[in-house]
Amino acid sequence: MEAPWRWLVICVLAATVALTVTQDVCRAPNGKDGAAGKPGRPGRPGLKGEQGEPGAPGIRTGIRGLKGDQGESGSPGAPGKVGYPGPSGPLGNPGVPGLKGIKGNPGNIKDQPRPAFSAIRRNPPTGGNVVIFDMVITNQEGRYQSNSGKFVCAVPGYYYFTFQVVSKWDICLSIVSSLRGQLRRSLGFCDSNSKGFFQVVSGGTVLQLQQGDQVWIERDPLKGRIYQGSEADSVFSGFLIFPSV
Repeated sequence: MEAPWRWLVICVLAATVALTVTQDVCRAPNGKDGAAGKPGRPGRPGLKGEQGEPGAPGIRTGIRGLKGDQGESGSPGAPGKVGYPGPSGPLGNPGVPGLKGIKGNPGNIKDQPRPAFSAIRRNPPTGGNVVIFDMVITNQEGRYQSNSGKFVCAVPGYYYFTFQVVSKWDICLSIVSSLRGQLRRSLGFCDSNSKGFFQVVSGGTVLQLQQGDQVWIERDPLKGRIYQGSEADSVFSGFLIFPSV
C-alpha cells in the first residue's frame, strides 16, 4: 500500500516544477518608456476668481498738487442735544422810561364794596369755644354769620377787627383766622379778676384776607367765662380798611 502514495507525491512534484518552468519561458520582457507627445491645444478660459484683499498703499513719489476749490456745502446735520443752562449774566442797565399813560376815569366810591359788621351777645347758644355774638347791629354786605360767630371774607383786602368782652372771672380770648384753609391764632388777650367785679378784656388787629378766609373770637376752655346779662354787653366788630390791588 505504500508504493502508490509515493508515486502520487512524485507525480505532483513533477507537475509543479513543469508548470513553473513553463510560466518563466512564456513571460515577455518589460517595455521601455515611449517618447513625449506633441503639446495639446489651449483649454477654454476658466471662471472669474473672487476679489482679492486690498494691497498695501503705494509710496507717494509725485509732486503734491495745489489745494482744490472749496466744495458745495452739505445738507445740515441733525440738531444736537440741548446743553445745561449757563450762569445768569449781570443785570443790564435800566431801560428808557416809557411814555406816560392816559389818566383814567375817576372811580365812584359808592360802587365799591364796603363790608363792615358789629354784633353783641344776648342769647347765644351754649357749648364750644367759638364766642358767638348773636345779635347783629350792623352787617354791611352781609359777611358776618350770627349763627356761627364768624366773618367770611368776600372782598380781598386789609381788615381791622376788634372786640370788647365783659367778664367777672379770669378770662383769655383770641382772635383766630382761617387763611387759605390753614388755621392761625393771631393774637391772645387775657385778664385776671380775683374780686368778681365787671372787667372788660379787649383786643384788635389788622389782617390781610383773601376771598373765603374766616375770622372769629375763641375763648380758652378753662378761662373763658363771659358775663351774660342786661347790665353790660360784649361786642365784636370788623370792617374793610382798603381792598387789595
